[in-house]
Order: sequence, then C-alpha cells, then structure tokens
Amino acid sequence: MQMTIYRPTFVLFVTVILSTFATAVAQVSAPPADSTEARIIKFDVSGAGTAAGQGTIPVGIVQGGWIMGEYIDASDVSHGFLRAPNGKITKFDAPGAGTGAGQGTVEVWGMNPALEIVGVYLDAGGLYHCFLRTPDGKFTTIDAPGAGTGAGQGTDCESVNSAGVIQGDYADSSGTFHGFILTRDGTFTTFDAPGAPTGPAQGIYPAIFSGINPQGATVGGFLDSNYVIHGYLRAADGSITQIDNPNAGPSSSQGTFITGINPEGEINGFYIDANNVYHGFLRAPHGAITQVDVPGSGTGTYQGTDASQFIFAFGGINPAGTITGFYADQNSTYHGYLRTAHGHIVTFDVAGAATGNFQGTLPLNINPEGEVTGWYVDPNGQNHGFVRIPYPLCQSGLRN
Repeated sequence: MQMTIYRPTFVLFVTVILSTFATAVAQVSAPPADSTEARIIKFDVSGAGTAAGQGTIPVGIVQGGWIMGEYIDASDVSHGFLRAPNGKITKFDAPGAGTGAGQGTVEVWGMNPALEIVGVYLDAGGLYHCFLRTPDGKFTTIDAPGAGTGAGQGTDCESVNSAGVIQGDYADSSGTFHGFILTRDGTFTTFDAPGAPTGPAQGIYPAIFSGINPQGATVGGFLDSNYVIHGYLRAADGSITQIDNPNAGPSSSQGTFITGINPEGEINGFYIDANNVYHGFLRAPHGAITQVDVPGSGTGTYQGTDASQFIFAFGGINPAGTITGFYADQNSTYHGYLRTAHGHIVTFDVAGAATGNFQGTLPLNINPEGEVTGWYVDPNGQNHGFVRIPYPLCQSGLRN
C-alpha cells in the first residue's frame, strides 16, 4: 500500500469523479452455522491492479448497503468507487487529481445516508485537496482557509453527517495540523485541541482516526510534543474533552486512537500499550471505558485487537453499539470480528484470505443493519473487497 506524503507513519488509500458503471466480481460463500449467520460477498472493481498493494479497498457502508471506497490500478494511481446494494459499481475521480503513481483520488473516507461522499485528492504538484461528491456525481473542491500550498500540505475531509456537516483537518504552511468543521452553508470553524503542540507534523491528527455523528459531535486525535497520540471528543457546542486510555503507552507512536462515534455518543477505538501491543476499547457517553481484547489476539509487538502494521485500524460502531474491526493473532495474521453491545464476540475470515504476516481479513465499517465492509489480502498481496451481510437480509433479496 502506498504512503501519503503529508501523513507521517500512516498509510492512506484512495478515491473520487464520476465514471461509468462497472460490474463487481461477486462470489458468495455459505453462511456460517452460528447465532449470527451471515453471507460474505467478495468483489473487485474492474480496472483495479492485481499486484501486491493494489486492488480494491472498501472503506465505508451506510444504511441500505451502499459501500464506498478506493481502488489502486496497475499504475499505482488511486480512484474512488461507489457500490450499490445490487452490486453495481460506479467509479469516479476528483477533477484535478494527479495521474501519476501515488496520486489520484487518494482518500474516500466519509459518506452519509444521502450518499454525499467526502475525501481527498492529491494533485500533480503534491498538494492535497478535499472534495465533496454529491449523489448526482458533481464535485466541489474544498480548501480550508489557512491551509498550506506546498507539497505535502493542504486539506483533508474525513467524515460527513446526515446534516451535511463535514469534519476534516488541514496542514498549514509550517506543516502543523488543525481541525475544522464545515457546515452546509459554507461556514468554516477551525479548532485545535487544548495542549496540542504546533510544530511540524504535530497538532490535530490527520485523517483515519475520526468521525462525526448526526448531532455534530466529532472525534479524532492529536499528537503531543513527544509524538504520543491522544484522543478527543469535540461536542457540537465546540467544547473539547481529551480522551486517554489509562493503559496506553507513553512513548512515540503509542497512545489512544479514536476510530468512531455513534448517534448515542458511544466511542470506539484502540490503544497501544508500552509493549506496542494493541487493545480495543469502547467508551460510554458518561466516560466509562470497557477494554476489548478478542480471544485469539496475539500478545507480541504490533499484535492484538485492532492491530495493524499500518496503524490503520479504522473499526466502526453502529447505533446499536455493535463494533467491528480486526485483530492480529500470534502469527500476525489479521481476522475480522464483531462485538455486540452485550459483549458477545464473533470472529470471521473471508475465504481466500492469506494467512501470512500482515495478511488476512480487515473489516473497516458497519452500518445500522449490521452489514460489515472491508477488504482482505490474498496470498499475492492483492486487496479485494467484501461485504458481510446478516443472513435475513440475504434472504430478503435486497442485497447482492
């Protein structure tokens, strides 16, 4: 997978502009015989590359089964896609996106139930721009006031709620990151976490670890002067609460990572302890934290629940409080999991997923109906998309 320029230590992927419909390559596996029967549909976007690090990478799923994400072609250029519940895929690229290796529509992070999509494109000069794609395929480029204009700087949109409020961040001319909220009427509100330093590559943490709920509460993270990660919750009124798991490690690249917030204000995430082992957690609206360690998680370096060699552990939470994510076992192979609000955990693997180091099944998001999307890595290192559908929805004929 490709590394972006202005996001040190993190891998960012792909996405966005209107194209034509492409047919998903769909294979259906038999549902497992357990209390949470589900069917897994595998798919690839036509035109996705087949080499290691290339392929199809779904990122989000909303009510109704609409999936958006990114794919990387054979030239290592990134593009976006939108997959309908019936399996039909629309490919798109943001106007102005570069066409060289490592460029393109490099991040498709957020989508709301109205199918408004936000993300990032990287232009030919190495500058990042936010985009908004409407359901009819029209694009708006968004550059935050104060965003730098040098290579590796610019604006990133990360999430959008049902009211059309966008959450994002930008890197200024000094390389410091700041958060912003953009309302549908065009009002920008910028913010910094209390105590966040202002040096290069410091400040509000860019992308991936973020979210916004229908009430306008947002979550994310910031880097301190020692490059330790801290989570934050920004309420709709602008007040900010710092979130730290008490068991998080105190060294560089360790700390507390927030990955989502639901309408009830429940927050999910993970932390990296002093031994670089990963642990998931769920934070209740009143602040109580429940640790989540999936049985079978490894206890070695870069293993554990929501562990990733890329520090790319999206993980999702739906209105019912069910969370999804992945864990790395003692062999550093990734497996998917679901945890209900009552603490029941189900693990799963996509047929065909490789079992080598940093390969396997990587769920990223879950919708209100309990459908999960993500990708899996095959033995050749290629990425493929999947959606895990609760069996009653499959029987209804509403999903393909």
